[in-house]
Amino acid sequence: MTFDDHPELAGYEPLGEPLHGHRRKSMTRVVVLLGLVALILPGVLTTVSVASATADSTCSVYVRQYAPGAQSSSARFELFAPAGPGWQCYALNTEGDATFVAPLGLIPTTPRPPRPATNS
Repeated sequence: MTFDDHPELAGYEPLGEPLHGHRRKSMTRVVVLLGLVALILPGVLTTVSVASATADSTCSVYVRQYAPGAQSSSARFELFAPAGPGWQCYALNTEGDATFVAPLGLIPTTPRPPRPATNS
């Protein structure tokens, strides 16, 4: 590459020192990182809160339907559950023992009534 190929670079002499010091670069990186966290964290917290509330309410419906003698219900997010990663629904008895009721999936939804059987 020659200056004839790029006439706008004719007479350009690179500086031997950087434009900004090390301290300014470090501070800029910290400010950018804090800005990204401030943008992303509220969305993550809102998503987790909504998913937790939905899983709790869905689990209580499933426990009332499939384990009517249970004392209460508990929805937990588990990565290594037998039914796969996601929200799991448990029925709790009076001693606090948990009995698995249903997997709720990665994104829990409100329960839907079973579809009536269709004759083909």
